[in-house]
Amino acid sequence: MDTRSIIKRCHLFAGVTDDDLDYLTRVGKLREHEKNEVLFSDGEKALGFYVVGAGKVKIYKLSPEGKERILHIVHPGGTFAEAAIFGSGLYPAYAEPLERSQLVFFPKNEFLNLLHDHSQIAINMIGGLSRFLRQFATQIEELTFKDVPARLARYLLDLAGDDAESVELPISKTQLASNLGTVSETLSRTFRKLADDAIIEVRGKVIDILDRDRLEDLAEKYRE
Repeated sequence: MDTRSIIKRCHLFAGVTDDDLDYLTRVGKLREHEKNEVLFSDGEKALGFYVVGAGKVKIYKLSPEGKERILHIVHPGGTFAEAAIFGSGLYPAYAEPLERSQLVFFPKNEFLNLLHDHSQIAINMIGGLSRFLRQFATQIEELTFKDVPARLARYLLDLAGDDAESVELPISKTQLASNLGTVSETLSRTFRKLADDAIIEVRGKVIDILDRDRLEDLAEKYRE
């Protein structure tokens, strides 16, 4: 996939003109990155941001003891670190590909100059950052007010979309546990409980949704 095709399918740049795509293509640098390659570290000076063309990237924090907490997984079409090119100009977390990945890198200074000259790109970016803030607020709400079964139910429903009857987990169960703010043992027990209740069926990384209504009810349940 070439740079233009990756940018065109990126949510952050939806609706830009062909001319704007030309400008973005000149600024963006297509790069290949290996699995487990650290793209940047928490607190490091932000040099730019990324668009995922192929593969997937985990964004995570480390506790003082070195325990990893995955904040989110970025899939093709998604972006990460765009907020870091503003404000303090520091990366707020670590980023690392979960597999060999194709990324488009936008250098900070060149991209900010482009925003100055082309307002529609800037307007689109504001919308993208607003969506990210809403997602982050939802994540904080779920971690604060919902237990692990409710968080897992919401994750599976978001993965399935409106009508899919089965999904394949795009990450390992260990990584999913971190993403949901729990540990592997608790996640495994939760999967077993949902399977025992005939809400889902677990076939390795494939999850069959047997009772969507009950899964949706569980996803909306707040911690007592």
